[in-house]
Amino acid sequence: MLVLSRQRDESIIIGDNIVITVVDIRGDKVRLGIQAPTEISVHRQEVYEAIQREQQRAGTGEQANTAATEM
Repeated sequence: MLVLSRQRDESIIIGDNIVITVVDIRGDKVRLGIQAPTEISVHRQEVYEAIQREQQRAGTGEQANTAATEM
């Protein structure tokens, strides 16, 4: 895992088209702004895991796992 330090209004760039910016820092919470192409899904981890569980229950788990590894 790469660990980077950033201050408010500083960014991290992933690839050519994903920008993550520190929008605000309050106590022990950091607010991030994420700019990414519309074809790239961006979710909080707990939401992503819930989507995966739901897709597996619906019988599309294999397709969802394949799509996740292709990102």
